[in-house]
Amino acid sequence: MMMIQKIMVFFVTNRRGTLLKGTFVTRNVNQRCLLIYLPPGYPQDGYHYPVVYVQDTGDVFDPDQSDSIFHVEEMFAHGELSPLILVGIEPFNRLDEYTPWPAPALDNRFADFGGQGAAYLEFVVEVCKPFIDKHFQTDPRAEMTAIIGKSLGGLISLYALYLYPHVFRKIASISGSFWYPGVIEYMKEQPIDGRMHRLYLDVGSMEGWGKENIQKEMVARTKEAYALLEESGNFQRGLHFTVEEGAEHQLPFFAKRFPHALKWLYSVERK
Repeated sequence: MMMIQKIMVFFVTNRRGTLLKGTFVTRNVNQRCLLIYLPPGYPQDGYHYPVVYVQDTGDVFDPDQSDSIFHVEEMFAHGELSPLILVGIEPFNRLDEYTPWPAPALDNRFADFGGQGAAYLEFVVEVCKPFIDKHFQTDPRAEMTAIIGKSLGGLISLYALYLYPHVFRKIASISGSFWYPGVIEYMKEQPIDGRMHRLYLDVGSMEGWGKENIQKEMVARTKEAYALLEESGNFQRGLHFTVEEGAEHQLPFFAKRFPHALKWLYSVERK
């Protein structure tokens, strides 16, 4: 059963007192909360908005958690980024839904990883996206549709490139969990045709520092994943990788890089 709820958020400001110009609404779809950002002036007659699907209920653009949405609106105002819709999707259990196959827990404080990523992405593609396209003024074309996440959310966003390349032509993996067992091997074995896609990867230089498990290889594994994609993906429309010096595996760093990922994904095609 599909439940729908709408909550308008007015007079949102950041710590500098800047007023949010867009609007936040929520919807409940199949018992999942969607945090939806609508840009200033929405809806504009005759304009169909690109849509970005974001993991973890959109924590990287939620104004209660960071100022990143205000930076996105600055990009709109300066003509650096065209207006778009952001859809934050709530996970039921991110350790299960953001992993492509089962794996043991990293330590005994956590449950094992459930490997339900394919089922989660099926929800995004078969339920969530059709709902958004029906109820909002979107441009549903693949070239205007992005999927983005950080950490395990970045991993599942990249996995979407392999399972649904015809749905998402823009992908961003912010500090993606490329340490996850089997990911590098999967990328080596699975051919990828990236000619129609734009793919953004990043990582902080301090990620994995102090870890004693496989996460200590965070930076090295991300660099290896990028090298594999660069060698075999044929990303004619763009493949980008950046390392943020001094950045750790924490939400403030992810949110800081989120507007730059959007700008790069939707910028004029680069050679």
